[in-house]
Amino acid sequence: MHRTDRWTQRLSALDNAGLQRSVRTLQPIGPTTAVLDGREVIVACSNDYLGLAHHPDVRAACIGTGSTGSRLISGSRPVHAALEAAIEDWFGQPALLFGSGYHANLAVLSTLPVAGDVVASDALNHASLIDGLRLSKATRTIVAHAAPEAVGKADYLVLEGLYSMDGDVPPLAEYSTDPLLIVDEAHALGVLGPQGRGAAAAAGVRPDVTIATFGKAGGSAGAFVVGPPALKALLMSQGRSFIFTTAMPEPVAAMALAAIPILRAASDRRQRLADRVQRFRDGLSALGHRALGAHHIVPIVVGDQAMSLSAKLLEAGVFAPGIRPPTVAAGAERIRFTISSEHTEEQVDRILDALGPAC
Repeated sequence: MHRTDRWTQRLSALDNAGLQRSVRTLQPIGPTTAVLDGREVIVACSNDYLGLAHHPDVRAACIGTGSTGSRLISGSRPVHAALEAAIEDWFGQPALLFGSGYHANLAVLSTLPVAGDVVASDALNHASLIDGLRLSKATRTIVAHAAPEAVGKADYLVLEGLYSMDGDVPPLAEYSTDPLLIVDEAHALGVLGPQGRGAAAAAGVRPDVTIATFGKAGGSAGAFVVGPPALKALLMSQGRSFIFTTAMPEPVAAMALAAIPILRAASDRRQRLADRVQRFRDGLSALGHRALGAHHIVPIVVGDQAMSLSAKLLEAGVFAPGIRPPTVAAGAERIRFTISSEHTEEQVDRILDALGPAC
């Protein structure tokens, strides 16, 4: 047996289980349409919730060079400082940039909790939060999803503002204020809360640590962590995924910087998004589908029919891939629709027509 045959055997097992993955080339035409495999489709799976990836100001800002190294060694660029200053004005606390939300979560959870600490983590937290906790020396406890009463004594509590696969917001104001609160606002930033600051702000809660990304409603890429001054200083000195990785490229940082004033003032886009979400959820209900959550992430759990239903949607010109394990548990496979403020009413209706009545 060749030394790499073990990899082939693992791939074969994944294929037999229907879990092998591949990428597909998608060429956007606009915020909600694209060409996929040579045909035009309505995109019903993008995280571009406010259409900013196609906003002319955000696109025009895409200038500059690669950052060529970590900020600590190769130097921080003026656009990095400008972007952090804009975030600090937005959130009222010091901010530190990261190349992605995954990097930010790894840094926060592998740096802040230490040996002897107890960290309570919601059962549906994202893989990046889980992986960050796996790197921590703290004791980890998994608590029931969105259940404040399930959290026992802990030094830290880790939640998401809006859960990416269930589309729900935990009752943030009902959790104990004893643990230090870490909230990942990746899918809520720009959409929920005053000036789009997220689900915690919408609930009147100020986390000890807020993590958010620009790769979704922000229309670009990269992430940031917000908290007290000691947090920023500690992550700069001990956050391995900040210290040992190349900084956000200048064009990406410039796009994020251009997005912030739009996000802060996007009440019209947020209202249009809410209207489209309501239209879609009402339509699903009329067709007999039960959708999870109450916001712009709209999952319907269909079990082992997810991939065939996804293929049916694509045949009708709607791109909404099935979600399978390990992203969700076996038996809870789903189609996760994501609605944008830039979907037209006619597009929303076409998605519903393509889906059809529940079986």
